[in-house]
Amino acid sequence: MKLTVNYDDPTTYHLYYGDGQGHPGTIMTFFPWPGVIAGRIGTGQLTVTSFAVPEKSLGYWMSRLTESETPVEEERSEFGEELLFFTDRDGLQLELMPLRTRIPTMYGIVGRCQGLCDPWFPSRYTVGKRLRESSVLAHQDSRLCASSRTRRALPLFRGQRTTRNDCRSDLRSEGRPGRVGVGTVHHVAWRTPTDEQQVTWRETIRELHYDVTPVIDRTYFHSIYFREPGGVLFEIATDPPGFAVDEPAEKIGSSLVLPTWLESERSELKRVLPPIILPSIFGGQADAAD
Repeated sequence: MKLTVNYDDPTTYHLYYGDGQGHPGTIMTFFPWPGVIAGRIGTGQLTVTSFAVPEKSLGYWMSRLTESETPVEEERSEFGEELLFFTDRDGLQLELMPLRTRIPTMYGIVGRCQGLCDPWFPSRYTVGKRLRESSVLAHQDSRLCASSRTRRALPLFRGQRTTRNDCRSDLRSEGRPGRVGVGTVHHVAWRTPTDEQQVTWRETIRELHYDVTPVIDRTYFHSIYFREPGGVLFEIATDPPGFAVDEPAEKIGSSLVLPTWLESERSELKRVLPPIILPSIFGGQADAAD
Protein backbone atom coordinates (compact mmCIF):
# COMPACT_ATOMS: atom_id res chain seq x y z
CA MET A 1 0.00 0.00 0.00
CA LYS A 2 1.32 3.45 -0.95
CA LEU A 3 0.33 5.99 1.69
CA THR A 4 -0.05 9.56 0.46
CA VAL A 5 -2.75 12.22 0.07
CA ASN A 6 -5.19 13.29 -2.60
CA TYR A 7 -3.34 16.10 -4.37
CA ASP A 8 -6.65 17.82 -5.20
CA ASP A 9 -7.75 17.58 -1.54
CA PRO A 10 -4.69 17.05 0.70
CA THR A 11 -6.87 16.61 3.79
CA THR A 12 -7.91 13.23 2.36
CA TYR A 13 -5.68 10.17 2.07
CA HIS A 14 -4.97 8.63 -1.31
CA LEU A 15 -4.31 4.94 -0.68
CA TYR A 16 -2.80 2.91 -3.52
CA TYR A 17 -3.12 -0.89 -3.25
CA GLY A 18 -1.28 -3.29 -5.54
CA ASP A 19 1.50 -5.83 -5.52
CA GLY A 20 4.48 -5.28 -3.23
CA GLN A 21 6.29 -3.02 -5.68
CA GLY A 22 3.28 -1.16 -7.04
CA HIS A 23 3.80 -2.37 -10.60
CA PRO A 24 1.59 -0.74 -13.25
CA GLY A 25 -1.50 -2.80 -13.91
CA THR A 26 -1.92 -3.97 -10.31
CA ILE A 27 -3.19 -0.77 -8.70
CA MET A 28 -6.57 -0.03 -7.16
CA THR A 29 -6.87 3.18 -5.16
CA PHE A 30 -9.22 4.46 -2.47
CA PHE A 31 -10.14 7.84 -1.02
CA PRO A 32 -11.33 7.28 2.58
CA TRP A 33 -14.04 9.84 3.33
CA PRO A 34 -15.32 9.37 6.91
CA GLY A 35 -18.84 10.71 7.29
CA VAL A 36 -19.50 11.20 3.58
CA ILE A 37 -22.94 10.06 2.40
CA ALA A 38 -23.31 6.94 0.29
CA GLY A 39 -23.07 7.41 -3.43
CA ARG A 40 -25.59 6.15 -5.95
CA ILE A 41 -24.67 3.54 -8.55
CA GLY A 42 -26.11 4.46 -11.92
CA THR A 43 -25.33 5.56 -15.44
CA GLY A 44 -22.07 7.30 -16.28
CA GLN A 45 -19.98 5.11 -14.01
CA LEU A 46 -17.92 1.98 -13.77
CA THR A 47 -20.55 -0.01 -11.89
CA VAL A 48 -18.86 -3.37 -11.20
CA THR A 49 -15.15 -3.95 -10.55
CA SER A 50 -14.06 -7.40 -11.71
CA PHE A 51 -11.14 -9.50 -10.50
CA ALA A 52 -9.73 -12.46 -12.41
CA VAL A 53 -9.13 -15.68 -10.47
CA PRO A 54 -7.78 -19.06 -11.64
CA GLU A 55 -10.12 -21.64 -13.10
CA LYS A 56 -11.87 -23.93 -10.62
CA SER A 57 -11.27 -21.54 -7.72
CA LEU A 58 -14.81 -20.15 -7.36
CA GLY A 59 -15.68 -22.80 -4.74
CA TYR A 60 -12.77 -21.65 -2.59
CA TRP A 61 -13.78 -18.01 -2.89
CA MET A 62 -17.42 -18.82 -2.16
CA SER A 63 -16.33 -20.48 1.11
CA ARG A 64 -13.94 -17.67 2.01
CA LEU A 65 -16.52 -14.95 1.44
CA THR A 66 -19.21 -16.90 3.28
CA GLU A 67 -16.91 -17.41 6.27
CA SER A 68 -16.34 -13.66 6.41
CA GLU A 69 -20.13 -13.16 6.45
CA THR A 70 -20.09 -11.47 3.06
CA PRO A 71 -23.30 -12.16 1.09
CA VAL A 72 -22.27 -13.60 -2.26
CA GLU A 73 -24.25 -14.71 -5.30
CA GLU A 74 -23.36 -17.26 -7.94
CA GLU A 75 -24.19 -15.79 -11.33
CA ARG A 76 -23.61 -16.27 -15.01
CA SER A 77 -22.83 -13.30 -17.21
CA GLU A 78 -24.89 -12.48 -20.28
CA PHE A 79 -22.01 -13.99 -22.26
CA GLY A 80 -22.15 -17.33 -20.38
CA GLU A 81 -19.27 -16.85 -17.95
CA GLU A 82 -19.52 -18.11 -14.36
CA LEU A 83 -18.85 -15.52 -11.70
CA LEU A 84 -19.34 -14.62 -8.04
CA PHE A 85 -20.96 -11.26 -7.31
CA PHE A 86 -20.81 -9.46 -3.96
CA THR A 87 -20.55 -6.00 -2.41
CA ASP A 88 -18.06 -4.78 0.15
CA ARG A 89 -19.00 -3.06 3.40
CA ASP A 90 -19.17 0.32 1.70
CA GLY A 91 -21.45 -0.92 -1.07
CA LEU A 92 -18.82 -1.22 -3.82
CA GLN A 93 -19.96 -3.85 -6.33
CA LEU A 94 -17.35 -6.53 -7.03
CA GLU A 95 -17.15 -9.83 -8.88
CA LEU A 96 -14.73 -12.72 -9.30
CA MET A 97 -14.49 -14.43 -12.68
CA PRO A 98 -12.31 -17.41 -13.66
CA LEU A 99 -9.45 -16.77 -16.05
CA ARG A 100 -7.38 -19.46 -17.73
CA THR A 101 -3.84 -19.04 -16.48
CA ARG A 102 -0.63 -21.00 -16.11
CA ILE A 103 0.14 -19.36 -12.78
CA PRO A 104 0.58 -22.23 -10.30
CA THR A 105 -0.93 -20.41 -7.32
CA MET A 106 -4.09 -22.38 -6.65
CA TYR A 107 -6.45 -19.71 -5.46
CA GLY A 108 -4.76 -16.32 -5.61
CA ILE A 109 -6.29 -13.40 -7.48
CA VAL A 110 -4.30 -13.08 -10.69
CA GLY A 111 -5.48 -9.78 -12.00
CA ARG A 112 -8.11 -7.15 -12.36
CA CYS A 113 -9.45 -5.52 -15.49
CA GLN A 114 -9.88 -1.85 -15.98
CA GLY A 115 -9.21 -0.56 -19.44
CA LEU A 116 -5.59 -1.05 -20.48
CA CYS A 117 -4.37 -2.13 -17.03
CA ASP A 118 -3.55 -5.73 -17.86
CA PRO A 119 -4.04 -8.40 -16.64
CA TRP A 120 -7.35 -7.21 -15.19
CA PHE A 121 -10.60 -8.84 -16.24
CA PRO A 122 -13.82 -7.22 -17.54
CA SER A 123 -14.97 -3.92 -16.14
CA ARG A 124 -18.63 -2.96 -16.47
CA TYR A 125 -19.58 0.54 -17.50
CA THR A 126 -23.17 1.72 -17.43
CA VAL A 127 -24.19 4.44 -19.86
CA GLY A 128 -27.46 6.09 -20.88
CA LYS A 129 -30.42 4.91 -22.94
CA ARG A 130 -28.41 3.28 -25.70
CA LEU A 131 -24.87 2.10 -26.30
CA ARG A 132 -22.84 4.67 -28.14
CA GLU A 133 -20.62 3.12 -30.79
CA SER A 134 -19.00 6.55 -31.03
CA SER A 135 -17.80 6.08 -27.48
CA VAL A 136 -14.05 6.29 -26.99
CA LEU A 137 -14.07 2.55 -26.27
CA ALA A 138 -14.86 1.96 -29.93
CA HIS A 139 -11.73 3.83 -30.99
CA GLN A 140 -9.06 1.86 -29.10
CA ASP A 141 -8.26 -0.47 -32.02
CA SER A 142 -11.18 -2.56 -30.80
CA ARG A 143 -14.02 -4.49 -32.36
CA LEU A 144 -17.35 -5.73 -31.10
CA CYS A 145 -16.85 -9.28 -29.82
CA ALA A 146 -20.24 -10.03 -28.27
CA SER A 147 -23.49 -8.26 -27.66
CA SER A 148 -26.95 -8.52 -26.22
CA ARG A 149 -29.89 -6.13 -26.11
CA THR A 150 -28.36 -4.17 -23.25
CA ARG A 151 -24.65 -5.01 -23.26
CA ARG A 152 -21.70 -5.12 -25.56
CA ALA A 153 -18.24 -6.49 -24.93
CA LEU A 154 -15.45 -4.42 -26.42
CA PRO A 155 -12.03 -6.08 -26.55
CA LEU A 156 -8.85 -4.02 -26.43
CA PHE A 157 -5.86 -5.68 -28.04
CA ARG A 158 -2.31 -5.51 -26.62
CA GLY A 159 0.00 -7.87 -28.47
CA GLN A 160 -1.15 -11.41 -27.69
CA ARG A 161 -3.41 -10.28 -24.83
CA THR A 162 -6.99 -9.14 -24.93
CA THR A 163 -8.58 -7.00 -22.25
CA ARG A 164 -12.35 -6.83 -22.49
CA ASN A 165 -14.60 -4.03 -21.35
CA ASP A 166 -18.33 -4.66 -20.86
CA CYS A 167 -20.49 -1.66 -21.62
CA ARG A 168 -24.04 -1.88 -20.29
CA SER A 169 -26.76 0.39 -21.64
CA ASP A 170 -29.71 1.44 -19.47
CA LEU A 171 -32.61 1.31 -21.92
CA ARG A 172 -35.11 2.58 -19.37
CA SER A 173 -35.97 6.25 -19.64
CA GLU A 174 -36.00 6.49 -15.86
CA GLY A 175 -32.41 5.25 -15.52
CA ARG A 176 -30.73 7.59 -13.03
CA PRO A 177 -27.20 8.95 -13.35
CA GLY A 178 -24.76 7.80 -10.70
CA ARG A 179 -23.67 10.03 -7.84
CA VAL A 180 -20.12 9.98 -6.50
CA GLY A 181 -19.87 9.00 -2.85
CA VAL A 182 -19.06 6.07 -0.59
CA GLY A 183 -19.40 2.77 -2.46
CA THR A 184 -18.95 4.13 -6.00
CA VAL A 185 -16.06 4.30 -8.45
CA HIS A 186 -14.78 7.83 -9.05
CA HIS A 187 -12.89 7.17 -12.29
CA VAL A 188 -11.20 4.48 -14.35
CA ALA A 189 -7.41 4.61 -14.77
CA TRP A 190 -5.89 3.22 -17.94
CA ARG A 191 -2.15 2.86 -18.47
CA THR A 192 0.21 3.91 -21.22
CA PRO A 193 3.92 3.04 -21.17
CA THR A 194 5.54 6.40 -21.96
CA ASP A 195 5.01 10.15 -21.86
CA GLU A 196 5.31 10.21 -25.64
CA GLN A 197 2.48 7.74 -26.09
CA GLN A 198 0.37 9.70 -23.63
CA VAL A 199 0.80 12.81 -25.82
CA THR A 200 -0.35 10.75 -28.79
CA TRP A 201 -3.40 9.57 -26.84
CA ARG A 202 -4.22 13.15 -25.88
CA GLU A 203 -4.04 14.28 -29.50
CA THR A 204 -6.25 11.38 -30.58
CA ILE A 205 -8.83 12.17 -27.89
CA ARG A 206 -8.91 15.83 -28.93
CA GLU A 207 -9.38 14.81 -32.57
CA LEU A 208 -12.43 12.82 -31.44
CA HIS A 209 -13.79 16.09 -29.95
CA TYR A 210 -13.58 15.08 -26.31
CA ASP A 211 -12.58 17.58 -23.64
CA VAL A 212 -9.28 16.38 -22.19
CA THR A 213 -7.16 17.92 -19.45
CA PRO A 214 -3.55 19.01 -19.82
CA VAL A 215 -0.94 16.54 -18.58
CA ILE A 216 -0.93 16.58 -14.76
CA ASP A 217 2.09 15.52 -12.70
CA ARG A 218 0.98 13.01 -10.03
CA THR A 219 4.58 12.34 -8.86
CA TYR A 220 4.34 8.58 -9.52
CA PHE A 221 2.91 8.97 -13.02
CA HIS A 222 1.57 11.64 -15.36
CA SER A 223 -2.16 11.79 -16.02
CA ILE A 224 -4.75 13.11 -18.42
CA TYR A 225 -8.49 12.93 -17.79
CA PHE A 226 -11.56 12.98 -20.04
CA ARG A 227 -15.20 11.96 -19.91
CA GLU A 228 -16.66 9.78 -22.67
CA PRO A 229 -20.17 10.41 -24.07
CA GLY A 230 -21.83 7.97 -21.67
CA GLY A 231 -20.48 9.99 -18.75
CA VAL A 232 -17.69 7.69 -17.50
CA LEU A 233 -14.60 9.57 -16.30
CA PHE A 234 -11.35 8.11 -17.63
CA GLU A 235 -7.72 8.70 -16.74
CA ILE A 236 -4.74 7.68 -18.88
CA ALA A 237 -1.62 7.41 -16.72
CA THR A 238 1.99 6.71 -17.64
CA ASP A 239 3.89 3.75 -16.23
CA PRO A 240 6.91 5.79 -15.08
CA PRO A 241 8.35 7.10 -12.87
CA GLY A 242 6.76 4.62 -10.43
CA PHE A 243 6.05 4.41 -6.70
CA ALA A 244 9.69 4.05 -5.63
CA VAL A 245 10.56 7.55 -6.79
CA ASP A 246 10.25 9.04 -3.26
CA GLU A 247 10.95 6.07 -0.95
CA PRO A 248 12.80 2.74 -1.21
CA ALA A 249 10.74 0.00 -2.86
CA GLU A 250 11.03 -2.23 0.23
CA LYS A 251 9.62 0.57 2.40
CA ILE A 252 6.59 1.45 0.28
CA GLY A 253 3.60 2.04 2.54
CA SER A 254 5.55 2.24 5.80
CA SER A 255 5.02 5.97 6.28
CA LEU A 256 3.11 8.93 4.91
CA VAL A 257 4.83 10.46 1.89
CA LEU A 258 4.00 13.92 0.56
CA PRO A 259 4.95 15.78 -2.61
CA THR A 260 7.61 18.45 -2.11
CA TRP A 261 5.07 21.24 -2.40
CA LEU A 262 3.12 19.86 0.58
CA GLU A 263 6.04 19.09 2.92
CA SER A 264 5.71 22.49 4.61
CA GLU A 265 2.16 21.51 5.61
CA ARG A 266 3.04 18.09 7.06
CA SER A 267 2.35 19.10 10.66
CA GLU A 268 -1.07 20.52 9.84
CA LEU A 269 -2.00 17.55 7.66
CA LYS A 270 -0.91 15.19 10.43
CA ARG A 271 -3.31 17.00 12.76
CA VAL A 272 -6.23 16.76 10.29
CA LEU A 273 -5.73 13.29 8.82
CA PRO A 274 -7.07 10.35 10.86
CA PRO A 275 -4.48 7.89 12.19
CA ILE A 276 -3.80 4.73 10.21
CA ILE A 277 -2.55 1.60 11.97
CA LEU A 278 0.04 -0.20 9.88
CA PRO A 279 0.21 -4.02 9.86
CA SER A 280 2.93 -5.94 11.65
CA ILE A 281 4.89 -6.52 8.41
CA PHE A 282 6.40 -3.09 9.05
CA GLY A 283 7.79 -4.11 12.43
CA GLY A 284 4.73 -3.49 14.58
CA GLN A 285 1.77 -1.22 14.60
CA ALA A 286 2.39 2.48 14.22
CA ASP A 287 0.58 5.68 13.38
CA ALA A 288 1.36 6.20 9.70
CA ALA A 289 0.93 9.95 10.01
CA ASP A 290 3.91 10.21 12.40
